[in-house]
Amino acid sequence: MSEGEELRGYVEIWWQAIDDLTALLEEIPEESWGLPTDLPGWTVHDVAAHTAHLENLVAGGTHDDVEIGEPEHARGLMGRFTEQGVVARRDRSSDELINEIRASATARNTTLLAHQPEDGSAPAPGLFGAIGWTVRTLLRNRPLDVWMHEQDVRRAVGRPGNLDSPAAGHATSYLAESLGFVLAKKAQAPAGTTVVLELDGHPEVAATVGEDGRGQLLTEVPAEGVDATIRCDRESFLLLAGGRRQPEPGRVQIEGDAELGQRVLAALAVTP
Repeated sequence: MSEGEELRGYVEIWWQAIDDLTALLEEIPEESWGLPTDLPGWTVHDVAAHTAHLENLVAGGTHDDVEIGEPEHARGLMGRFTEQGVVARRDRSSDELINEIRASATARNTTLLAHQPEDGSAPAPGLFGAIGWTVRTLLRNRPLDVWMHEQDVRRAVGRPGNLDSPAAGHATSYLAESLGFVLAKKAQAPAGTTVVLELDGHPEVAATVGEDGRGQLLTEVPAEGVDATIRCDRESFLLLAGGRRQPEPGRVQIEGDAELGQRVLAALAVTP
Protein backbone atom coordinates (compact mmCIF):
# COMPACT_ATOMS: atom_id res chain seq x y z
CA MET A 1 0.00 0.00 0.00
CA SER A 2 1.38 3.40 -0.96
CA GLU A 3 1.44 6.31 1.46
CA GLY A 4 -1.30 8.05 -0.50
CA GLU A 5 -3.52 4.95 -0.34
CA GLU A 6 -2.95 4.70 3.41
CA LEU A 7 -3.95 8.33 3.95
CA ARG A 8 -7.00 8.07 1.70
CA GLY A 9 -8.05 5.00 3.67
CA TYR A 10 -8.13 7.07 6.85
CA VAL A 11 -10.25 9.67 5.08
CA GLU A 12 -12.75 7.03 3.97
CA ILE A 13 -13.04 5.62 7.49
CA TRP A 14 -13.52 9.12 8.95
CA TRP A 15 -16.21 9.96 6.37
CA GLN A 16 -18.14 6.79 7.24
CA ALA A 17 -17.73 7.54 10.95
CA ILE A 18 -19.21 11.00 10.42
CA ASP A 19 -22.20 9.49 8.65
CA ASP A 20 -22.69 6.91 11.41
CA LEU A 21 -22.53 9.55 14.16
CA THR A 22 -24.87 12.04 12.53
CA ALA A 23 -27.37 9.30 11.63
CA LEU A 24 -27.38 8.24 15.29
CA LEU A 25 -27.78 11.82 16.54
CA GLU A 26 -30.77 12.35 14.25
CA GLU A 27 -32.55 9.42 15.93
CA ILE A 28 -32.07 10.65 19.50
CA PRO A 29 -35.13 12.37 21.02
CA GLU A 30 -34.63 15.88 22.34
CA GLU A 31 -35.15 14.82 25.94
CA SER A 32 -32.11 12.53 25.72
CA TRP A 33 -29.65 15.21 24.60
CA GLY A 34 -29.14 16.28 28.21
CA LEU A 35 -28.13 12.80 29.41
CA PRO A 36 -24.64 12.53 30.93
CA THR A 37 -21.93 10.58 29.13
CA ASP A 38 -18.85 8.77 30.42
CA LEU A 39 -16.87 11.96 29.78
CA PRO A 40 -16.87 14.02 33.00
CA GLY A 41 -19.04 17.12 32.73
CA TRP A 42 -20.28 16.37 29.23
CA THR A 43 -23.78 15.50 28.11
CA VAL A 44 -24.82 14.07 24.75
CA HIS A 45 -25.30 17.67 23.59
CA ASP A 46 -21.76 18.53 24.71
CA VAL A 47 -20.25 15.57 22.84
CA ALA A 48 -22.05 16.65 19.66
CA ALA A 49 -20.89 20.24 20.23
CA HIS A 50 -17.29 19.09 20.71
CA THR A 51 -17.40 17.12 17.47
CA ALA A 52 -18.91 20.09 15.64
CA HIS A 53 -16.13 22.31 17.03
CA LEU A 54 -13.29 20.05 15.87
CA GLU A 55 -14.80 19.31 12.47
CA ASN A 56 -15.24 23.04 11.96
CA LEU A 57 -11.55 23.59 12.78
CA VAL A 58 -10.40 20.78 10.49
CA ALA A 59 -12.44 22.34 7.69
CA GLY A 60 -10.64 25.66 8.19
CA GLY A 61 -13.04 27.37 10.57
CA THR A 62 -12.02 29.64 13.44
CA HIS A 63 -11.76 28.71 17.09
CA ASP A 64 -14.34 30.06 19.55
CA ASP A 65 -12.35 32.02 22.14
CA VAL A 66 -14.97 32.27 24.89
CA GLU A 67 -14.91 32.42 28.67
CA ILE A 68 -15.51 29.01 30.27
CA GLY A 69 -15.00 29.70 33.96
CA GLU A 70 -13.21 27.00 35.96
CA PRO A 71 -14.92 23.67 35.19
CA GLU A 72 -13.21 20.83 37.07
CA HIS A 73 -13.25 18.53 34.05
CA ALA A 74 -11.47 20.97 31.71
CA ARG A 75 -7.86 20.28 32.63
CA GLY A 76 -4.78 21.63 30.93
CA LEU A 77 -4.53 23.77 27.83
CA MET A 78 -6.11 21.17 25.55
CA GLY A 79 -8.97 20.53 27.96
CA ARG A 80 -9.77 24.22 28.19
CA PHE A 81 -9.40 24.62 24.43
CA THR A 82 -11.96 21.89 23.66
CA GLU A 83 -14.26 23.16 26.41
CA GLN A 84 -14.42 26.55 24.67
CA GLY A 85 -15.90 24.89 21.58
CA VAL A 86 -18.52 23.18 23.73
CA VAL A 87 -19.46 26.30 25.71
CA ALA A 88 -19.72 28.37 22.51
CA ARG A 89 -22.34 25.90 21.22
CA ARG A 90 -24.28 25.35 24.44
CA ASP A 91 -27.35 27.25 23.18
CA ARG A 92 -27.47 25.62 19.76
CA SER A 93 -30.20 23.15 18.93
CA SER A 94 -29.57 19.52 18.13
CA ASP A 95 -30.36 20.19 14.46
CA GLU A 96 -27.87 23.03 14.36
CA LEU A 97 -25.11 20.84 15.77
CA ILE A 98 -25.86 17.99 13.37
CA ASN A 99 -25.92 20.40 10.45
CA GLU A 100 -22.61 21.95 11.50
CA ILE A 101 -20.93 18.55 11.74
CA ARG A 102 -22.21 17.55 8.32
CA ALA A 103 -21.45 20.87 6.65
CA SER A 104 -17.91 21.04 8.03
CA ALA A 105 -17.17 17.40 7.23
CA THR A 106 -18.58 17.76 3.71
CA ALA A 107 -16.42 20.82 3.06
CA ARG A 108 -13.33 19.01 4.33
CA ASN A 109 -14.09 15.84 2.37
CA THR A 110 -14.60 17.86 -0.80
CA THR A 111 -11.19 19.46 -0.30
CA LEU A 112 -9.54 16.09 0.32
CA LEU A 113 -11.11 14.60 -2.80
CA ALA A 114 -9.88 17.52 -4.90
CA HIS A 115 -6.42 17.56 -3.30
CA GLN A 116 -5.77 14.02 -2.15
CA PRO A 117 -3.13 13.73 0.58
CA GLU A 118 0.12 12.08 -0.46
CA ASP A 119 2.64 13.19 2.17
CA GLY A 120 1.76 12.07 5.67
CA SER A 121 4.78 13.78 7.19
CA ALA A 122 3.69 17.24 6.04
CA PRO A 123 2.39 19.60 8.76
CA ALA A 124 -1.34 19.35 9.34
CA PRO A 125 -3.34 22.43 8.35
CA GLY A 126 -4.27 25.24 10.72
CA LEU A 127 -4.19 24.85 14.48
CA PHE A 128 -3.40 21.15 14.29
CA GLY A 129 -0.14 21.84 12.51
CA ALA A 130 0.61 24.54 15.07
CA ILE A 131 0.59 21.95 17.88
CA GLY A 132 2.98 19.74 15.93
CA TRP A 133 0.61 17.32 14.24
CA THR A 134 1.40 15.91 10.82
CA VAL A 135 -1.17 15.16 8.12
CA ARG A 136 -0.98 11.46 9.03
CA THR A 137 -1.59 12.17 12.72
CA LEU A 138 -4.63 14.31 11.94
CA LEU A 139 -6.12 11.87 9.45
CA ARG A 140 -5.61 8.93 11.81
CA ASN A 141 -7.02 10.76 14.82
CA ARG A 142 -10.26 12.03 13.31
CA PRO A 143 -11.97 8.63 12.74
CA LEU A 144 -10.80 7.51 16.18
CA ASP A 145 -12.24 10.61 17.86
CA VAL A 146 -15.52 10.57 15.94
CA TRP A 147 -16.18 6.87 16.54
CA MET A 148 -15.24 7.05 20.24
CA HIS A 149 -17.74 9.89 20.66
CA GLU A 150 -20.40 7.94 18.79
CA GLN A 151 -19.89 5.20 21.38
CA ASP A 152 -20.08 7.78 24.21
CA VAL A 153 -23.47 8.81 22.88
CA ARG A 154 -24.64 5.21 22.41
CA ARG A 155 -23.84 4.29 25.99
CA ALA A 156 -25.50 7.43 27.33
CA VAL A 157 -28.78 6.81 25.51
CA GLY A 158 -28.76 3.00 25.86
CA ARG A 159 -28.30 2.20 22.17
CA PRO A 160 -25.22 -0.05 21.91
CA GLY A 161 -23.95 -1.07 18.49
CA ASN A 162 -21.66 -0.32 15.55
CA LEU A 163 -18.79 -2.21 17.16
CA ASP A 164 -17.84 -3.89 13.88
CA SER A 165 -17.60 -0.81 11.66
CA PRO A 166 -14.39 0.20 9.86
CA ALA A 167 -13.94 3.00 12.41
CA ALA A 168 -14.29 0.52 15.29
CA GLY A 169 -11.54 -1.64 13.82
CA HIS A 170 -9.39 1.43 13.21
CA ALA A 171 -9.84 2.67 16.78
CA THR A 172 -8.97 -0.75 18.19
CA SER A 173 -5.82 -1.08 16.11
CA TYR A 174 -4.74 2.48 16.84
CA LEU A 175 -5.12 2.21 20.61
CA ALA A 176 -3.62 -1.29 20.73
CA GLU A 177 -0.41 0.15 19.28
CA SER A 178 0.23 1.72 22.67
CA LEU A 179 0.60 -1.68 24.42
CA GLY A 180 4.41 -1.56 24.38
CA PHE A 181 4.50 1.95 25.82
CA VAL A 182 1.91 1.04 28.46
CA LEU A 183 3.80 -2.11 29.47
CA ALA A 184 7.22 -0.47 29.79
CA LYS A 185 6.60 3.12 30.83
CA LYS A 186 3.24 3.18 32.56
CA ALA A 187 3.12 -0.31 34.09
CA GLN A 188 6.90 -0.19 34.77
CA ALA A 189 7.44 -3.82 33.74
CA PRO A 190 11.08 -5.01 33.79
CA ALA A 191 13.10 -5.97 30.72
CA GLY A 192 12.06 -9.28 29.20
CA THR A 193 8.40 -8.96 30.23
CA THR A 194 5.93 -9.97 27.53
CA VAL A 195 2.18 -9.39 27.45
CA VAL A 196 -0.40 -10.51 24.89
CA LEU A 197 -3.72 -8.74 24.25
CA GLU A 198 -6.50 -10.92 22.85
CA LEU A 199 -9.50 -8.94 21.62
CA ASP A 200 -12.65 -10.43 20.14
CA GLY A 201 -12.70 -9.97 16.38
CA HIS A 202 -9.19 -8.55 16.24
CA PRO A 203 -5.70 -10.02 15.69
CA GLU A 204 -3.68 -10.68 18.83
CA VAL A 205 -1.27 -7.96 19.89
CA ALA A 206 1.95 -8.81 21.73
CA ALA A 207 4.45 -6.45 23.34
CA THR A 208 7.68 -6.92 25.24
CA VAL A 209 10.14 -4.77 27.16
CA GLY A 210 13.62 -4.67 25.65
CA GLU A 211 16.94 -4.55 27.48
CA ASP A 212 16.92 -0.79 26.98
CA GLY A 213 13.72 -0.57 29.02
CA ARG A 214 11.60 0.39 26.04
CA GLY A 215 8.40 -1.35 25.10
CA GLN A 216 7.96 -2.66 21.60
CA LEU A 217 5.29 -4.50 19.67
CA LEU A 218 6.16 -7.96 18.38
CA THR A 219 5.42 -9.01 14.82
CA GLU A 220 4.32 -12.45 16.05
CA VAL A 221 2.86 -13.76 19.28
CA PRO A 222 5.53 -15.90 20.97
CA ALA A 223 4.71 -19.55 21.55
CA GLU A 224 6.20 -19.40 25.04
CA GLY A 225 7.56 -16.90 27.53
CA VAL A 226 4.36 -14.85 27.78
CA ASP A 227 4.00 -13.41 31.27
CA ALA A 228 0.36 -12.39 31.03
CA THR A 229 -2.46 -12.65 28.51
CA ILE A 230 -5.35 -10.19 28.70
CA ARG A 231 -8.59 -11.25 27.03
CA CYS A 232 -11.58 -8.99 26.51
CA ASP A 233 -14.17 -7.86 24.02
CA ARG A 234 -13.59 -4.82 21.80
CA GLU A 235 -15.93 -2.53 23.73
CA SER A 236 -14.27 -3.30 27.07
CA PHE A 237 -10.83 -2.59 25.65
CA LEU A 238 -11.95 0.72 24.18
CA LEU A 239 -13.59 1.77 27.43
CA LEU A 240 -10.25 1.23 29.16
CA ALA A 241 -7.84 2.46 26.48
CA GLY A 242 -10.10 5.41 25.70
CA GLY A 243 -9.99 6.51 29.32
CA ARG A 244 -13.76 6.23 29.76
CA ARG A 245 -14.49 3.87 32.64
CA GLN A 246 -14.14 0.33 33.92
CA PRO A 247 -16.09 -2.31 31.93
CA GLU A 248 -18.62 -4.54 33.62
CA PRO A 249 -17.21 -7.28 35.88
CA GLY A 250 -16.29 -10.49 34.09
CA ARG A 251 -15.68 -8.93 30.70
CA VAL A 252 -11.90 -8.91 31.09
CA GLN A 253 -9.86 -12.01 31.95
CA ILE A 254 -6.17 -12.33 32.79
CA GLU A 255 -4.14 -15.50 32.31
CA GLY A 256 -0.71 -15.80 33.88
CA ASP A 257 0.70 -13.05 36.09
CA ALA A 258 -2.52 -11.50 37.41
CA GLU A 259 -0.74 -8.65 39.20
CA LEU A 260 1.08 -7.66 36.01
CA GLY A 261 -2.13 -7.92 34.01
CA GLN A 262 -3.92 -5.65 36.45
CA ARG A 263 -1.11 -3.07 36.26
CA VAL A 264 -1.35 -3.05 32.49
CA LEU A 265 -5.15 -2.65 32.61
CA ALA A 266 -4.85 0.20 35.09
CA ALA A 267 -2.37 1.94 32.78
CA LEU A 268 -4.26 1.44 29.52
CA ALA A 269 -5.96 4.84 29.44
CA VAL A 270 -3.75 6.62 26.91
CA THR A 271 -6.26 9.27 25.76
CA PRO A 272 -7.94 12.00 27.84
